[in-house]
Amino acid sequence: MKYYFYALVVFILDQVSKWFIVKRIPIGEERSVLGEFFMITSHRNKGAAFGILQNQRWFFIVITTFVLIGIIWYMRRTIRERKTLLTCALSLLLGGAIGNFVDRALFGEVVDFLQVTFDFSFFGKDIYYIYPIFNIADSAIVIGVILIFLDSILVWRKEKKGAAHEHKSDLV
Repeated sequence: MKYYFYALVVFILDQVSKWFIVKRIPIGEERSVLGEFFMITSHRNKGAAFGILQNQRWFFIVITTFVLIGIIWYMRRTIRERKTLLTCALSLLLGGAIGNFVDRALFGEVVDFLQVTFDFSFFGKDIYYIYPIFNIADSAIVIGVILIFLDSILVWRKEKKGAAHEHKSDLV
């Protein structure tokens, strides 16, 4: 049950932060947090990540519905199997997916506001890149996916170590 609580916390943080942005910062306005590197920028996205598939609201609602059902089904399974890291990852995915789903379902767009700009020199080459504006739900989804990869690597290493141990014992 605690994993659903984690998802709820992500959802609440996401929705409260988006509500604050909508009420306090006009669309397009920027506020510096760490110079030009990290800004709060009020933005609306009617598409998916990186602004792709603009104005496909119903497509996203249908797809996200199936994704949410899949996450909940898989979370129930990982909870029974006591896969702690994987279940935590899924709870972050769940909270983030619900956060963006609610925006799309109610308003037809997702509120984004976190902006990071990379501006530096690397081996004499100037780098200037504005990462697409995102929100807390997006951050939770990305962290969840990273944790899924980490869990996969850890499971793979454990299985590899177990297989090597079995092979070694077969030789004796």
